[in-house]
Amino acid sequence: MKSIVARSPTRVDLAGGTLDLWPLYAIAGGATTVNVAISVWTEVSMAPAPGLQLYSLDLNREWKFKDLGELASQEGDHQLKLFRELLLHFPELKDCRITTRSESPVGGGIGGSSSLTISCLKAIHQWLGRKLPSPNDLVHFAHNVEARILRTPTGTQDYFPAVSGGLNILDYSDYGVRQTVLSLRDTPLASHALVVNTGRSHNSGLNNFDVFTRVIKGEEKVMAALNEIRRVAAETRRVCVTQEWQRLPDLFRQETAARLQLTPLFSSPEIQRLEKSVLEEGASAIKICGAGGGGCVLTWVNPQYRERVMRRCQDEGFQLLNADPVEPLDSYANG
Repeated sequence: MKSIVARSPTRVDLAGGTLDLWPLYAIAGGATTVNVAISVWTEVSMAPAPGLQLYSLDLNREWKFKDLGELASQEGDHQLKLFRELLLHFPELKDCRITTRSESPVGGGIGGSSSLTISCLKAIHQWLGRKLPSPNDLVHFAHNVEARILRTPTGTQDYFPAVSGGLNILDYSDYGVRQTVLSLRDTPLASHALVVNTGRSHNSGLNNFDVFTRVIKGEEKVMAALNEIRRVAAETRRVCVTQEWQRLPDLFRQETAARLQLTPLFSSPEIQRLEKSVLEEGASAIKICGAGGGGCVLTWVNPQYRERVMRRCQDEGFQLLNADPVEPLDSYANG
């Protein structure tokens, strides 16, 4: 058996996050989420080795087991949870070394853990000679596993770009999720988008769970904010299809206003300081990634101001990510 390597991109969301959680999109009467795969990668490699060996480069931790049965008994090690929950679904797995690596900042809000889960599944299927399931089936499996690990409701938007790359339009309805993957050619995303890490880790599970519980309680203010996010996401979908990219900054501002009505946890002092700095240097708008509260921020800036904005971010101590849009992977493009 030869060594194999599987990689997956992470993502920045353009609109409609949080509404990818069931039953929020069902309660709202359907919803849309729009996101873009970016070149901040996760990677899983597998090679022949005695027993079952696991190595996380990010944690700088290594585990060795004689087989899956011994791994199954390690219930107290939190850092093993992802490995254990995934690998036990593949009882024929043996005599290999699995190494994982992620370029995503911890708590970055760009779907790093979801991307790593997809990379693990890609690698295992390739190692075992299995055909990879459809994107919908793979995402359904992955988000259920991660919900069990985190013990909190999880959405699905993070997994689709990790599987498919490209510009993803995810339409949620009573029938499930319909994914449309668009090419990023002839879009301004590469020239206008900067991904900046605020340095403060976010917790999407806690922020989303706060919204989730308040919707279940029937809080009208929260439902009104979700409906506004739903409206903005539908308009963002239309803008991406018709390529009216000049409208994105205004839509980012509209969604931010709605999210701050949804929960004050969406912003943070670091995000506010970053926004003030980049707007002073000529940026048009920011889009807080994921559930907010910290992590990464998409900054929309015309090319003539890009260098100024980048210098200001570095002077302020923020980290610029090497995050270019990723074209659809393999044969996933629909348009």
